[in-house]
Amino acid sequence: MTKRVLMCGNEACGEGAVLAGCAFYAGYPITPQNELIAYMSRRMNETGGIFIQAESELAAINMVFGAACAGVRAMTSSSSPGISLKQEGMSYLAGCELPCVIVNMQRGGPGLGNIAPSQADYFQAVKGGGHGDYKTIVLAPASAQEILNYTMLAFDLADKYRNPVMILGDGLLGQMMEPLQPPVAGDRAAVKDKPWALTGCSGRPPNTIRSLLLAEGALEEHNKRLQEKYNLIRQSEVRFEAINIKDSEIALVAYGSVARIAKAAMEKARAKGFKVGLIRPITLWPFPEKGIADACGAAKKFLVVEMSSGQMVEDVRLAVNGKATVEFYGRMGGGIPSEEEILDRIEEL
Repeated sequence: MTKRVLMCGNEACGEGAVLAGCAFYAGYPITPQNELIAYMSRRMNETGGIFIQAESELAAINMVFGAACAGVRAMTSSSSPGISLKQEGMSYLAGCELPCVIVNMQRGGPGLGNIAPSQADYFQAVKGGGHGDYKTIVLAPASAQEILNYTMLAFDLADKYRNPVMILGDGLLGQMMEPLQPPVAGDRAAVKDKPWALTGCSGRPPNTIRSLLLAEGALEEHNKRLQEKYNLIRQSEVRFEAINIKDSEIALVAYGSVARIAKAAMEKARAKGFKVGLIRPITLWPFPEKGIADACGAAKKFLVVEMSSGQMVEDVRLAVNGKATVEFYGRMGGGIPSEEEILDRIEEL
């Protein structure tokens, strides 16, 4: 695919996976990400990959575990309650240092909630929803084009750091149709430079992949090494976008689909004479702490906008570290902030 095409975000995610060389997909249907599983059922067949509609979310994440052990580029996807069911498997993947990509197109909660967009899985994604001291790289796209591009990036980061990577979207991004330009696929599908993979031990010593370490001190040493890797990721992989920050008196902070709405509100506010800027985190973990801290030089107030009760706002407050006031505006349970609502909050501030 070399010309611009019209795709919804879920389909763009699937095409990004195909272009990245994804050779194995396992998932289980749940709205609002069903277009992705349907797209992968067709594209995996066309590209010679493997598609499995698993019997459950638990089965799907463990199938990905097996494929990742063999060195295959593997992916699964779901939405909020389905991702909750995958958390144990995600902890196992991180503990075994296995690369894979996990997609969450968030829906309203808690519980079964509804199928409207939400950003209430932020804590689960960036703090580690499973057990143990592990981290998952989390990318937050804001358009169909970015979903495609960041899905490709996710596979590269997963292999580079031998770590799960999550694409954190929402029902709005997953369902919305937009024109995009797919890049040409590279030679990424083959298993290469993965001497740790379980590919058969003919002619070499056998490999072992496990997270059960019972010898005294062994698990602590393993955890120390994982933390060294996470610190390297923090130093090397922070991504964010800053708009009109240098002269801003109020800095909006928003990610994903809400960042697009916040950007429109920022433009309307500046047209009224308000000095407003926007910081859009692209990596939610590692979080752009320094980028936000640097904005404190000009901005006296921060307004965090989310489709949640205020989860990312905690990380913004930590980054600001008391150097400015941090306010919050959010909608919950599938509510979507409007430009006018954000603009009203800016004018109040």
